[in-house]
Amino acid sequence: MKSEVLSILLMGSVSAGFCSEPQKPNIIFIMADDYTSQAVSAYGGRLNSVFQTPNIDRIVNEGVRFDNCFVTNSICTPSRACILTGEYSHKNGVYTLDDKLDTKHMNVAKELQNNGYTTSVIGKWHLHSEPTGFDYYNVLPGQGKYRDPFLKEKGKIIGDFEDSNGKEKHKGYSTDVITDETLEWLDGRDQSKPFFLMCHFKAPHRPWTPAKRFKHMFDGVTIPEPDNLFDDYENRGEWAKHTFNKIGKDMKTGDLGTFRRKDTLQGKARLKWAYQLYMKRYLACCAAVDENVGRLLDYLENNGLDENTIVVFTGDQGFFLGEHGFFDKRMMLEECFSTPLLIKYPKQVKAGQVKEELVSNIDFAPTFLDYANVQIPEQMQGKSMKGILSGETQKKWRKSIYYRYWMHGADHGIPAHYGIRTERYKLIFYYGLQLGMKGTDDYWDPYNKAAGKITATQPEWELYDLEKDPAEMNSVYNDASYRKVVKKLKKELLKQKKLVGDSDEAYPELQEVTKKYWN
Repeated sequence: MKSEVLSILLMGSVSAGFCSEPQKPNIIFIMADDYTSQAVSAYGGRLNSVFQTPNIDRIVNEGVRFDNCFVTNSICTPSRACILTGEYSHKNGVYTLDDKLDTKHMNVAKELQNNGYTTSVIGKWHLHSEPTGFDYYNVLPGQGKYRDPFLKEKGKIIGDFEDSNGKEKHKGYSTDVITDETLEWLDGRDQSKPFFLMCHFKAPHRPWTPAKRFKHMFDGVTIPEPDNLFDDYENRGEWAKHTFNKIGKDMKTGDLGTFRRKDTLQGKARLKWAYQLYMKRYLACCAAVDENVGRLLDYLENNGLDENTIVVFTGDQGFFLGEHGFFDKRMMLEECFSTPLLIKYPKQVKAGQVKEELVSNIDFAPTFLDYANVQIPEQMQGKSMKGILSGETQKKWRKSIYYRYWMHGADHGIPAHYGIRTERYKLIFYYGLQLGMKGTDDYWDPYNKAAGKITATQPEWELYDLEKDPAEMNSVYNDASYRKVVKKLKKELLKQKKLVGDSDEAYPELQEVTKKYWN
């Protein structure tokens, strides 16, 4: 009799949830390549009058918008490695676009896979080595194509991952195809396990090829210009005058969809013309991303998965949309150093929040592991954002963000630099050395061989007071009234370099520059 009573009590306890492990959340990580905050209407920028993202905004309406999310290295391949590993480039070994992620290296998918999750990555991978830690993958080779893309599926690869063997052509527009494959995987997944899914869109990466249905969406529309479209780069470092990422000067006919047009415009007239074409192509690519985010969100709702699924939308970094007259990324300026970050988790996260804390893309992996109740590896350098998402006061949260771009001169002539950003200030040191990094022994601009071979540049500092100068138009590094600020920030910069283990001991030429220019 006693044993029967005990059995009944135990059954009651289990049914009430007292003895069972809490249900782990599913996680969908949606990332669009070069998708910047300025193109998300929930951020309330200048483009809202002509472009809206109602589906991406659904994540904000049901969750949290982060206004200060930053990357540690604003270029595609290194950023992706930082997201997966929770580590800076100098720790995970992916410094440049040409570096491979070591297949043996720890990553968040492996940790989740080892703790009961079924894992998948679909879409753009761009880390050169075969994805590891994923039960399934179907990824674009290299940059991938916008139309009728090829994908490489797990189990069908023969030989080296980077060769052409095993790739399969898929009819349609890449953003649609990637979503189709994602939904197919969701339908066929092991439903006895929680899932971790990374859905990576190629769009809106250059060459900004829109789906046919969006090709004419901006006909007759004038895209608002940023106030600093015609920036003259005065009161800044010399580097800004010599880069190859200027819309009016450096965009080619292929970028603008004008292959057969004889381009005779010059100066401001060409900049205004090129800006309109560029923005219409870029935003039309974003329209397909927003539409397909809606498909994913609808799937979750229609299949009863919405409540217990963490949904994240972000970019692998930000992007210039004409600010300073620029396109592309790579810099520590706000438009590309920052990235959109929108998260919803109805089961635990209150809707409609806006967060101002300084967070980073190396924080994503620890956050996922924390929610999954998986121990965060000591080598991960990021911090879990779970407390922030829960609305808890963060007394010990970071007060500064460290950044480093290693690809000196590659592709667009941006000098190598590192720096630090606090709530109010940003201090940047352009040390301008190649340091033997891959891709830095070629031409300044692959589209303009007349620019010559990459060489070292003059080291220089910049300081921005973001409270007084949010558009970063005036460096105050040499302003005597900021001497104490400079001294304090240099001290914090050295502290952060030491904290993250970026010592520069392997680069004697940089140590010499540092001695000379750290007065």
